[in-house]
Amino acid sequence: MEEELVVVLGQDHTAARQRMSPVRLIREIWREITFGVGTWGALRPLITAMLALVPFLFLGQHFNREHRRGIEWGLLQIPLAFTIVLWVGLYIWSIFDAWRDAVAFMTNRQVQS
Repeated sequence: MEEELVVVLGQDHTAARQRMSPVRLIREIWREITFGVGTWGALRPLITAMLALVPFLFLGQHFNREHRRGIEWGLLQIPLAFTIVLWVGLYIWSIFDAWRDAVAFMTNRQVQS
């Protein structure tokens, strides 16, 4: 059994295309970029990644409309900054401590010889 499907587009559809103003076009492109719809939606991850490269601001989360997460991560970076400073201090201390222990080991070895 064969069926025939006919699609009829109304005249409003063609009239809307002819009335497309530059402002409306730019607004539609921006909406598709930010909502991830259509061809422009493929650019959303790239734009988000470029915005996320800006340090300390978490603009990628804000671009994805995750404002709460962006603000929380911004507040979370304050104690992490102290941790990184402490980590760098610990790292430098461990280098000095390892050097000091190696010197002490060599000194004890020479004394025993």
